[in-house]
Amino acid sequence: MSEEKHLVQEFVTVEASNLLNVVQDLKAEGYRLGQICAAKLAEGYQLLYSFDKDHVLKNLKLPVAEVGELPSITLIYWPAFIYENEMQDLFGFKFRNLALDYNGKFFKVSAPTPWKGEEK
Repeated sequence: MSEEKHLVQEFVTVEASNLLNVVQDLKAEGYRLGQICAAKLAEGYQLLYSFDKDHVLKNLKLPVAEVGELPSITLIYWPAFIYENEMQDLFGFKFRNLALDYNGKFFKVSAPTPWKGEEK
């Protein structure tokens, strides 16, 4: 029995230093940006970038040891500014060359970076 095309997903781990090259290649291959999200793990964080082409998902897993500065993909995929601003507000990440930067004011939150996972 063959797997249905829309059920196919690929997960690839990338390093921050190679993220823009991989994303540029995906754009050149005709992939569209589906979503970007971040999650706090037991050790550090993971960002997940999902791209779609012909109903097949390619997911880039970006492990990050601690909140810091990352490259923005907005010069390749303009709509990424929404996701990157969200991660700035909720986790405290900063994105280099973010095309539209709300400087931590994209969301109105009760406490700065509420999902950063700091000990109280």
